[in-house]
Amino acid sequence: MEHSIAPVRRALISVADKTGLVDLARGLCTAGIELVSTGGSAACLRAAKVPVREVSELTGLPEMLDGRVKTLHPFIHGGILARRGKDEAVLGQYGIEPIDLVVVNLYPFAQTVGRPEAQEEEIIEMIDIGGPAMIRAAAKNWVDVTVITDPQDYADVLALIRTRGGIPRSERRRLAAWAFARTAAYDAVIADWFSGAQTFPPVYAPRFERLTELRYGENPHQRAALYRLPGMHPGTVVGSRQLQGKPLSFNNLADADSALNLAWSFELPACVIVKHQNPCGVAVGNQICEAYERAFAADPMSAFGGVIAGNREMDLDVVTRILEGQFAEVIVAPSFTAAARTKLAVKPNLRVLACGEPNEAGTGPDFRRLSAGILIQDADRITALGTDVRVVTRRVPDARERRALDFAWHIVQAVRSNAIVLARDGMSIGIGAGQTSRVGAVRLAGVKAREQGHETQDAVLASDGFFPFRDNVDEAFNLGVRALVQPGGSRRDEEVIRAADELGMAMVFTGLRHFRH
Repeated sequence: MEHSIAPVRRALISVADKTGLVDLARGLCTAGIELVSTGGSAACLRAAKVPVREVSELTGLPEMLDGRVKTLHPFIHGGILARRGKDEAVLGQYGIEPIDLVVVNLYPFAQTVGRPEAQEEEIIEMIDIGGPAMIRAAAKNWVDVTVITDPQDYADVLALIRTRGGIPRSERRRLAAWAFARTAAYDAVIADWFSGAQTFPPVYAPRFERLTELRYGENPHQRAALYRLPGMHPGTVVGSRQLQGKPLSFNNLADADSALNLAWSFELPACVIVKHQNPCGVAVGNQICEAYERAFAADPMSAFGGVIAGNREMDLDVVTRILEGQFAEVIVAPSFTAAARTKLAVKPNLRVLACGEPNEAGTGPDFRRLSAGILIQDADRITALGTDVRVVTRRVPDARERRALDFAWHIVQAVRSNAIVLARDGMSIGIGAGQTSRVGAVRLAGVKAREQGHETQDAVLASDGFFPFRDNVDEAFNLGVRALVQPGGSRRDEEVIRAADELGMAMVFTGLRHFRH
């Protein structure tokens, strides 16, 4: 029998996280609800002078095996799973008391695994058995039973009990859905730990926590929400704190993530401006203000309405330059000085994110959704040219060119394929992104540079993939480029190298490509 409002007469409480527990228990007692609890939770409630029965009083058995077994008993699971209006005879036959509310959260397995000093024996003991069983039992019987797995739901449930005498059907179903999601995520963490270094296990169970629903997705007719992997993730857009501004949109978040990831790849103070998932201006400088000014100067036209990321704290000077010279949607940086925040407040709609400094943990693999599946790959985090690159031409790049090539190679990783980057002296001057031919990307980079009045003579060029024909080299030479970096690996490499030698150009092969489709 289904009930629109499920009354609560008896509650079972067994929580590892005791946040808000005493207030919840007192509210339940005030509503005349009997409390039954396991050892640690019961001790917490008794210390707060809240009346509670031990689970062992119901089961007639003490907790055993160092607490491994305490709720795995028909008197517990029968009370949770019993269908009201159908199973009363069985309950009466065996003396089982119905349980209407189950309040359970789980042992901190993920937190324990995250501690470097945690030993295997300790980790194993953090695999909760009884907790997920009770949660799943209550969620299965959601028509009659309410399950709470998150302390943030305590106040709402208490309010419903006080004002409506029980829990409405819609709320029971919502809590049941959240309960199954919680146990699924918990098991996924455990499965990951057992898999160890196995990068691509036979069954992949990603776990994400919803942070917020968004107004819409890439377009207004698409619904969207923001999720994150468990944890705080400093140094990321998802782990950042919004200091001011309108709510972030789907596209704001995607662009800010791309911009920040590229900014973090530089050791020097760096600024990146992104539009539609492609950088349009990238520069380094002695100070973050100089880096911003140069990044903006790279392509002021494209920078309009862009997303700005910096890898250093932003001060009054840099935010003043931004507000005076550019309309921006988002600014993200590790932090902002007090004076900078005061200045930014004059633009209350401007979204400002403080992301903090990144840690060494990284953010896991990359995902690509397919119609009936998902692609998973290691993140592409190799940016510096390193020492194993090959100079394949007679002319060797000089020190200035080598620095510029390394800078351009950082950027091309973040540009949609086919990708070409023209750069000079720590500043991008032309970016050809998302073209269907590589020579088209070279031409577009030159057009973008000349549109903004940049001199391309003696610029360097980086390509995310190999040159399939010598026309790429000829186009670059016509732009004034005298040093190039590309992966190599084409069947026509020798033809391309000969072309560069004929034109007196230096060319470096990386043996590594940076496609970004």
